[in-house]
Amino acid sequence: MKNNIKIIISACLMATIFSACEFLDETPSAILTPDQVKTDYEGALIAAYSMLGNDHYDSPFSLWPYGTVRSDDAYKGGSGAGDISAFHFFEISSNIPTTLGETDVLWYNCYVAISRCNTAINTINLADDFDGKNARIAEARFLRGHFCFLLKILFKNIPYVDETIPVADYGNVSNVALSNDELWQKIADDFKFAEENLPSTQAEVGRANKYAAAAYLAKIYLYKAYRQDNANTHEVTSVNAADLEEALKYADEVIGSQYGLEDDFAYNFLPGEFENGKESIFAVQFSTDDGTQFGRVNFGDLLSVPMGLGCCDFLKPSQNLVNAFSTQNGLPSFAGFNTLNSGYAEQNDPRLFHTVALPGLPYKYNTELVYEDGWNRNPGYYGNYASLKENVDPGCDCFVSMVPFYANTKNRIVLRYSDVLLMKAEALIELHRQNEALPFINQVRQRAKNSTGYVSYINNKINIDTYKDGINCTWTEEFARQTLRWERRLELAMEHQRFFDLVRWGIADEVLNVFYQTESPRRDYYGGANFTKNKHEYVPVPEQQIKFSKYLYKQNIGYN
Repeated sequence: MKNNIKIIISACLMATIFSACEFLDETPSAILTPDQVKTDYEGALIAAYSMLGNDHYDSPFSLWPYGTVRSDDAYKGGSGAGDISAFHFFEISSNIPTTLGETDVLWYNCYVAISRCNTAINTINLADDFDGKNARIAEARFLRGHFCFLLKILFKNIPYVDETIPVADYGNVSNVALSNDELWQKIADDFKFAEENLPSTQAEVGRANKYAAAAYLAKIYLYKAYRQDNANTHEVTSVNAADLEEALKYADEVIGSQYGLEDDFAYNFLPGEFENGKESIFAVQFSTDDGTQFGRVNFGDLLSVPMGLGCCDFLKPSQNLVNAFSTQNGLPSFAGFNTLNSGYAEQNDPRLFHTVALPGLPYKYNTELVYEDGWNRNPGYYGNYASLKENVDPGCDCFVSMVPFYANTKNRIVLRYSDVLLMKAEALIELHRQNEALPFINQVRQRAKNSTGYVSYINNKINIDTYKDGINCTWTEEFARQTLRWERRLELAMEHQRFFDLVRWGIADEVLNVFYQTESPRRDYYGGANFTKNKHEYVPVPEQQIKFSKYLYKQNIGYN
């Protein structure tokens, strides 16, 4: 599907757009009319898939402002606090209004995607029986589950709308009609249908298969397991064993499949032949030569390109994150890791050099292109590091000039095999089976240890080992939990999961307020930062959407 997602449903919903549509002399070949949507189920389904890439840099579906900038992993970046100021407010957990346009657009776009999924389901249901009919419905339900998941981890309380509800009635469905657990289960049900009806493999790699659904089920049940207070606070009060067992079941399904760890960590973040590799369970497919001006590019993530390569130097790894990669005798420096105010430690986990662009080192493994301090837009405010995973070597033909922006067509992985291994390990630890979790954490660390081929120029700064109970550690449940949480941070750094992990574990306030305190001498704008427990775990429901529902939607606790 990498080069096949070319069909976009376009509807003129506003009077101004109707007026503009009158000036079109011809119907573009890549647009479905409303009548065609009712009969072309394959076109309707591809239109739903196309929404995966229909985001914008200030409303990205990767959730980088919310999962990474809002955590201890990165600074916002850009020219300063006023450059997309909404993301600055989230970065410091202060002055967050309910009227932000960025969150309103993100909410709206997710529901546009959900409405396309529902249209596809209804269109498929109306079609005559054909081979694979349930599989096509399953793809649409997988995509609906994906967008519901994004909304759930962002806003917590959202209206769940399925194919039985007309789009015009979306505002008539309460966002608090379902309890927290009931809403998680609704999302799980979509992925269960997908897991039961999708094939193990797809001829078009961009389509979801049963193992992608299973991986999402493992994630959903892991989130659901951390039960929050019924009084509509966000307090984690218990961890549900039955949900953990479900997470284990679906993680095991993926682990027993054709997927596995890449031999080198770097392969997950390189374009071309490396895309859709054995670790990529589900990915957003980008492309060139698809009949559009620039191709299907990563418009939601393009702001992270360093200023030295064009624009715009957002998403800057924090010094705290760089320090977290430091090692002592091959293991993380848990105690007192956050000591350096610049640069990196003498001994490090090799994943640092795959994740963070550091001055004086090759950029994206290109030894003829050295990342320099001068590439930074505002180093006095945001430091001199850049994010690597989503970026490419500018010499690649996948690097696309869209002056003043620079994008690329490298896939963005949504579900990665190493994440599944760590989800299984987490479930085992919370079930008090920490000894069974050790091999899965060590699989991830061993792969990291083997991932030095692309960064051999810095091998003298690398020292990593696996955990060996009774030799270099004592593997208690408490220690296992600490290592799992640390491992998730290092393995998935800058992949926009960190903040949501902290919320799931119920420790976001504890971790982030310490981060603000220790980081403020490095970045003085953190001096006024404060994470308010039972408020800042979630984004406020956009006021524009509350008005759209005629005040049926309820605002999240803590926001006026």
